[in-house]
Amino acid sequence: TLDTRAVFYRELSSILSAGIPLTDALTLLMEAPEMGANGSLIAGVRDRIAEGAPLAVAISSASKRVTAFEKALIEAGERSGQLDEVISRLADFLEEERVLRDRLGSALIYPAVILLLSIAIGLAMWIFMLPAFRELLMESGIDMPWITRTLMQAGQVVSILIPLSVPILLGVGWWMRKRWQRDPAFRVRLDAVLHRLIIFRSFYSVLVYVRFTRTLALLLRSGVPLLEALGQSASASGSEWVKQLVQTESESVRHGAPLSDALSRVPPLATGLPGWVRAGEASGDLVGMLEHAATRSQQVWERRIARASTLIESVLVVFVGVCVFVLALAIILPILSLNQGLQ
Repeated sequence: TLDTRAVFYRELSSILSAGIPLTDALTLLMEAPEMGANGSLIAGVRDRIAEGAPLAVAISSASKRVTAFEKALIEAGERSGQLDEVISRLADFLEEERVLRDRLGSALIYPAVILLLSIAIGLAMWIFMLPAFRELLMESGIDMPWITRTLMQAGQVVSILIPLSVPILLGVGWWMRKRWQRDPAFRVRLDAVLHRLIIFRSFYSVLVYVRFTRTLALLLRSGVPLLEALGQSASASGSEWVKQLVQTESESVRHGAPLSDALSRVPPLATGLPGWVRAGEASGDLVGMLEHAATRSQQVWERRIARASTLIESVLVVFVGVCVFVLALAIILPILSLNQGLQ
């Protein structure tokens, strides 16, 4: 997992910085309690290195979870002779990525729980409670208010549609997943659509921007060549559309085009990033400017997530209140009519 790899890289960096050889460092990590059941994987990495394989190759072959980005960064550390420092930066990056994911998950948990509970309670009252109440009203012989009749008729329709819609939605989800896995062009088209939707653009595009910029800064600081760093950063962004666009624009950079001009033709990155790149190229501190851009964008993303979470919670509370009010009216109004009839 991401957490396990971050701990592994952090511990390995600390041991290497103390001057312990790589194979001995891996032996120590094999016996570390925090590695748990991963000791056998680390033993395989150590054995591959003892046979003459580079660390990057040994790690990437030991687990499919190791990304191409991690492999490229470790290779850069081995080439530069600063493996302990580069692995420490990699651990920092993975820990920041984990924090980013945790914040996103935490922001979505509460609204999701409220939405699911409100839907479950509303459907239960709509489909089961109102029909039972309808039989009582029909036996009493009173006329039902229009709101009660409307909700009951709608409940009958919903009770029929739900059993039909569930297998359809599951089938569509299965088809989408299979097509996503097998059709790269479909992934690119769908990802481009998500970037253009207003509700996604304010969050998803900024998150892609943050990931791309942070990764590019880390790779360049670690000595990875620019063209290779662009490809790895595009892959780490998590966006298939951005990955395709950056790969296309990398060719223009290869032929001498300025990096800022190339990034300005990638829509999710065109807002702000070319300016930071131009400032970095002019000052001779491109990596520093990229890190500033990533930090500023992450702050913007976190503020938007916090505001959206608060807004969603408020909207859901109002939505639940309105649903409860409507259902209460549908039940109370016939009871009042029944009491008036008895009087």
